[in-house]
Amino acid sequence: MVSRRALLLFLSVGAIWGTPYFFIALALEHFQTVSIVFLRVLLGALVLLPIALRKGMLRRTLQAWPSVLAFALLEMVGPWWLITEAERDISSSLAGLLITTVPFIAAFFVGLLGDKSAWHPVTVLGLVVGFSGVVSLVGLDVFSGLVGLSPVLMVLAAAVGYAVAPIVANRMPSDVPTLGVIAVSLTMVTIIYAPFAAFTLPADIAASPSLEAWGSVLFLGFVCSALAFVLFFALIREIGPARASLLTYVNLAVALLLGVVFLAEPLTLGMLVGLPLVAIGSYLASRRREAYVRKSRRGHKSADKSSEIPETL
Repeated sequence: MVSRRALLLFLSVGAIWGTPYFFIALALEHFQTVSIVFLRVLLGALVLLPIALRKGMLRRTLQAWPSVLAFALLEMVGPWWLITEAERDISSSLAGLLITTVPFIAAFFVGLLGDKSAWHPVTVLGLVVGFSGVVSLVGLDVFSGLVGLSPVLMVLAAAVGYAVAPIVANRMPSDVPTLGVIAVSLTMVTIIYAPFAAFTLPADIAASPSLEAWGSVLFLGFVCSALAFVLFFALIREIGPARASLLTYVNLAVALLLGVVFLAEPLTLGMLVGLPLVAIGSYLASRRREAYVRKSRRGHKSADKSSEIPETL
């Protein structure tokens, strides 16, 4: 049974993380990709780092710096550049659809890490159905000339990062503070992007971006980065990374609504065919694993404990 707190966190993060695709599209009209990512992480770090410092969280967080850096690379450094750059050539709604592959990608990696239930026939079926949805999407839209293959592959690569990053985060020692991980991660990414932004940002600012573009960047930094990550880590602690990855469906609903209504983006044949397959595949890939956990907790008490699957992976 999911608690009310978990449900509220799930809906909140899902709604917030459905908006970046829309605001990225607006920001791209006046900013380069590197500038957008840099400003996003810089603003998030400026909010969270002082708080983490004041609460005395940095020392313990920095002791786990390899895991924090791995999370930052998988969740921010790669995916945020890939998605932002890809949206120069594809719609924000298509980007949101492609990110719904995260749950079944996560199921695959969890299986590789030793969760035997991930190779149950139902789970495998989910992986196959979800992958067929991606193939349908790519085949119908790419080969019909509606979108290019390169940006689609870029977003799918970002989805892989999104799938693995929560697993890395959830395997950190429990005494590593969540806020510290987010603050240090954003700071690390800021440092990584700073040399590149030094070349692009001055030119972008000199071009006098619109208030709409600045507002989009501010929202990406303060809400989609600082606030959303605090809520997301709280969600992982409540329900684990596997179920937390299912919030991509809420993301998609918000991304489609904003893209179609406010940006007049089309719903292509590939999206209409691929979306149900990806959604069904992701559901099956995640559902079977949780059913296995409930079953193993109710019965099979005599089974070897080494074979049990923890709910938070």
